[in-house]
Amino acid sequence: MYKSVVIAAALFNEGATTRAALARAKTLLEEGGKVTLVHVIDEVPGYVAASIPQAHIKERRKDVEDQLDQLVKDEGSGVDVDVVVREGQPAAAILSTADDVGADLVMIASHKPGLSDYFIGSTAARVVRHAPMSVLVTR
Repeated sequence: MYKSVVIAAALFNEGATTRAALARAKTLLEEGGKVTLVHVIDEVPGYVAASIPQAHIKERRKDVEDQLDQLVKDEGSGVDVDVVVREGQPAAAILSTADDVGADLVMIASHKPGLSDYFIGSTAARVVRHAPMSVLVTR
């Protein structure tokens, strides 16, 4: 059983993978445990960011927070769930969040690897390689 679980929250497929991870986390948490959903918005390169209105970036972040809050409202009953939205490199931000909250488990979904994953690696693979705590990779 785990005291603190961080779930790397993805919002594609209407959050289906995140919903499934949250349901699984409920079964893995010890009484009084806590779940932290973390969604990472990839950093936009400076030369691109200069042409994107700041209001659009703030609106996107708010949209992500609203979607995660709704997901918690729908699926998070009976569990203490925090929502964290970060910007940056996904694997590093996920691991940083896990460190910040003292997580003893990180849950992350992974797709079936393709040729490009063998050359550049996926976020899940990076998390597994660098995490000092247990990692549960789901498909």
